Amino acid sequence: MLIFYSASALAAGFALDLIIGDPHGWPHIVRGMGALINLLEHVFYPLENKRLGGTLLTVITLLACSLIPAFLLYGAFCVSPRAYFALETILCWQLLAVRSLKTESDNVYEALKKRDICKAREAVSMIVGRDAENLDETGVTRAAVETVAENTSDGVIAPMFFIALGGAAAGCLYKAANTLDSMIGYKNERYVEFGRFAAKFDDVLNFVPSRLSAVLMIIAAWIGRMDAKNALYIWKRDRLKHASPNAAQTEAAAAGALGVRLAGNAYYFGKLYEKPYIGDDNRPIEAMDIRRAHKLLHISSALMLALALTVRIAFYASV
Repeated sequence: MLIFYSASALAAGFALDLIIGDPHGWPHIVRGMGALINLLEHVFYPLENKRLGGTLLTVITLLACSLIPAFLLYGAFCVSPRAYFALETILCWQLLAVRSLKTESDNVYEALKKRDICKAREAVSMIVGRDAENLDETGVTRAAVETVAENTSDGVIAPMFFIALGGAAAGCLYKAANTLDSMIGYKNERYVEFGRFAAKFDDVLNFVPSRLSAVLMIIAAWIGRMDAKNALYIWKRDRLKHASPNAAQTEAAAAGALGVRLAGNAYYFGKLYEKPYIGDDNRPIEAMDIRRAHKLLHISSALMLALALTVRIAFYASV
């Protein structure tokens, strides 16, 4: 019976994400994680030893964001398997980001199609960390495609990977680490020491999922009749062309599948960061490549769902 409820909760959560997404103004577990991190930052940042303060913040956040869901799920199961199913479904839904990633990047596409570069810059600034105010049409498009590619792993494949291994509580642990990295994992003056442990821990957690995501994206390129052969070639060649050991994995696969060049220099907080290009400049990148990246996102997500359900069912069948 637990096999049925556990696997069904993941499938139901995935379906809810596709149907509902992340409506603005609705309560969301990731926003709760962000609020906790902000609160703890005020407590630990004043410490003289910034690395220690950041490590304490990270450990407390990870423990709170994984143990609380675990205890709630255990309590729900003790009440009723249906209560467990309902809570696990809600958590799985909020841990995934297929629809929100597609919706937010589609805002960039629509603005580009209307030749409204100001609106396109505003839309892309909502989903990327780089400075967007001076990006041209090519820069905006490249940024949108890159964030779809990278967040196919961070927002979909990786959460499902950890849900498959340990249920929604493990997914919450991953999402907390990812949120920590996105909030304090920067190498700027404020966070270079304070956020070091959070950034390294996120790198460790994403090591396997990012590579799995790239492989699934290459298979998705074949299923979607894109250039899977080139996706494999560019992934092998360019997958380590990033300061992060993980970020270029899916960017390289996507660049190869689309036949475009991604990455390159970018400004963050007014400072220029020189980065190598990923992929070959076979043709100019265009707004439609955002939609093509969506196709890779959806097919890869479906493949990961099938894999995660198989692992989840096999795990419970063996115990």
